[in-house]
Amino acid sequence: MHLSRRTLLSALPAAALTPAAAAAAAAGTGAPPPPGTAVGSPRDRATLIANALAVFAGTEWSNTRPETARRLAAIESSARARLADMDRAAAGELFRGLPLGESDGNLTRTFRSLYEIALATRVPGAAPAAPAAPLRGDREARRRVTEALVRLHEEYVGDQAAGYYGNWHTWEIGFPRYAGRILALLHEELSAGYPGLAAAYTATMDAYLRNGRDGDVDLDSRFHTGANLADITTNRVLQGAVLDDDARIRKALADQATVLTRIDPYRLRHGVTDGFYADGSFLQHSCVAYTGSYGKGLLTRMVESVRLLDGTAYAGPSPGTAAEGPAATALRWIAEGFAPLVFEGWLMECVKGRAVSRTAGGYTDTAAVVEAAVDLTAHLPRRAARRLAAWVKHVHTTSAAPPDPAGFASPVTIARHAGLLASSAAPADLVPPAHHAAFNAMDRTVHRRPGYAFALARSSDRVGRYEYMNGENLTPWFQGDGAHQLYLAGADQARAHGADRLTVLEPHRLPGTTAPVERRRSVPELYGTLWYDDPEHGFTASSEAQNAYVYFPRGTGAHSGGARLGAYGTAAHVLTDDAACAAARAGTLPDGLVTHRSARGTRSWYLLDEEIVVLAAGVCDPEGRALTTTLDARIAEPDAAVAVTGELPGGAPWNGSGAPAWLRYEDPSQGGAIGYLLLSGPAPTVLRETVTRSRRRIRLSNPDTPVTRQVFTLAVDRPPGAPPMAHAYALVPHATPERLRAYASGPPEVLCNTPRLQAVHHSGLGLTAVNSFGAGRHRVAGLTVRGPASLLLRRTADGRVHLALADPTTRRRTVSLTLRGRPLRLLSADRGVSARPVPGGVRLEVSVHRSHGRSLRAVLGPLR
Repeated sequence: MHLSRRTLLSALPAAALTPAAAAAAAAGTGAPPPPGTAVGSPRDRATLIANALAVFAGTEWSNTRPETARRLAAIESSARARLADMDRAAAGELFRGLPLGESDGNLTRTFRSLYEIALATRVPGAAPAAPAAPLRGDREARRRVTEALVRLHEEYVGDQAAGYYGNWHTWEIGFPRYAGRILALLHEELSAGYPGLAAAYTATMDAYLRNGRDGDVDLDSRFHTGANLADITTNRVLQGAVLDDDARIRKALADQATVLTRIDPYRLRHGVTDGFYADGSFLQHSCVAYTGSYGKGLLTRMVESVRLLDGTAYAGPSPGTAAEGPAATALRWIAEGFAPLVFEGWLMECVKGRAVSRTAGGYTDTAAVVEAAVDLTAHLPRRAARRLAAWVKHVHTTSAAPPDPAGFASPVTIARHAGLLASSAAPADLVPPAHHAAFNAMDRTVHRRPGYAFALARSSDRVGRYEYMNGENLTPWFQGDGAHQLYLAGADQARAHGADRLTVLEPHRLPGTTAPVERRRSVPELYGTLWYDDPEHGFTASSEAQNAYVYFPRGTGAHSGGARLGAYGTAAHVLTDDAACAAARAGTLPDGLVTHRSARGTRSWYLLDEEIVVLAAGVCDPEGRALTTTLDARIAEPDAAVAVTGELPGGAPWNGSGAPAWLRYEDPSQGGAIGYLLLSGPAPTVLRETVTRSRRRIRLSNPDTPVTRQVFTLAVDRPPGAPPMAHAYALVPHATPERLRAYASGPPEVLCNTPRLQAVHHSGLGLTAVNSFGAGRHRVAGLTVRGPASLLLRRTADGRVHLALADPTTRRRTVSLTLRGRPLRLLSADRGVSARPVPGGVRLEVSVHRSHGRSLRAVLGPLR
């Protein structure tokens, strides 16, 4: 007997689901909700669906605001374009150009296209001006969406045996996101005319949670963590609202709550390292610094969850209560994790993983953070909301490309944003103008002054050197080897940074890195696929071996960290081979997997007010290859009047030869300059060239469009077989020739520069900064420190000594420090710091056990 689609759907899930999907439907969430979670009523679930409409389509209030007109027009035009594509679809397609059955990307795009049509039919308020009748309330368009949903389920997603090809993300997160939104937007129509459709889809989506357990989230799964977990659980909350399933919502929210907890690396829950840390760091994929991509996605999803739950019993603690709810947690993420990384509206590259190769850029990335912040202001206590609103205005007023609210997803957000900008509140950053952020949990350092920001990327056996995946970030090898970005205030950062910079620079000449001079081939060039395919040895597209040795290999050394004293800081890093190279040399990897040895060297960065001082020692190559150490590299437009000048030690002009005392790079089109003090070591090479390369060089899905830039490189080149080298230099942002000449009588003093000990002193600041490496005693400038450590010590006019000490290896229990000189007593100290007098000085014992690289501070003063 032939059953019509409507008859079939009314009988779902029992008659039309695969056995696995039917079992999942019968089981509901697969697990009871945790005890103590809030119980919601049918009214709460109805509110949740109404909130979804407001979040996605806006409200009567928002949609009558003139600021939302462009967004509403875009919703309408996108839906009409999708309907036109529907009309022109070929066999095997629902939309023109999106053949189904083999491409998981086309499947997600098909669901997204249906969502765009459904969205246009549910927009509240007056319809935007259009050449034809508006789609708002269009029953025919809704019917076409519903019929397409039926067909998709029958032919492309309902059969579990035929699905789950391509990327797991498509099946567990991608298409379920849009399917759930459609079910929510068309809830009334579907409940009346297709009562089995929502249950059918939900059961199917449960069954596709193959990295989960029993059709639900598995908190022990490496796939269900961080931003991915927030995506899955937000989808499941919406599914629960559509099905009027209280248990599903409560279980999803209990799972989601785990991403709100700071990661404690010494007390991991479910073995998960993905998430935000106490120092503001964010990791995803277990070891990738990812605030600017997955962290941004997590923030967006959590704020969406807050908005969906507003006014229901499922919402977290209300504003003003003692417990920190999701909204307060999201505010903390922005203040501690995002704001230090946003400089004049540009979100820094060093925390984007493979997304660094995408062409959208730092201004676009910041817009997503601002979008979340705008919505968050409606769910915070008044004082916190004002503080966040001031930051939104600060971004708007300092950015060379302020966020375009027409690109925000929700009309409500656009209207709120307009209100914030029109308010009388003064713009204010969430971090002070002079700020040092030691993100040691993700091996990143950000140093900010009113005229510049400096970002440093390191790696270790805790944090990956880079991330490559899915044909993105094809030339990543040295991005975690001390690579830096120096952002100048007042510049359009898109012209000096971003994907175009990565496109035109040679991979082995990233600023701050030491690398062998050799051509390396990308993963697709090496293997002809997007990954190393060797199932016999455990290498499949998403296997743990692929992750550890191809996608994001960690380093093999522990020494990567630094100390922070107020707005000053130091960072230290020891170059080592990565995990893939080490495993290959140990004979545990298949012969077909290509790995690379790293150069060797001990490096320190001392981050002051006007200077960033860099020391390197023991720089050599274990294979005897030629090396290049790139002190800095800058790009400029092809027609920019870039000037490179300098002077020799005696004051004579530098004409391109000889060892200069200082050099100065200036790009008038960007309104800034950088000075370079050459403090010691071999004379650097200055290379200037105009380079044209395709953006596809760094990412297969980038447009094949050429980028032409002037490239300035300042580097120390070493021939094959050269002995170990040491050198020191300083970057001086916005330096004038007069300022650079003045350093002849008082530059930062290099106290020591060896593979075991590196130290500088700045007499103007009264600051001594030390990085020690390896076991044993290290003595310099009246200090004795035992073992590896990072230390900052500042003497003030009142006779006090302010110091901060950190363990850059994260493995030590106690660090002993002796200060020689007049007797001192401990005035204040962090917990774990003690002091006692010793002959000729004072000895401090600093307990760094389980501090994870955090600086511990103390203040000492003269005896009374």
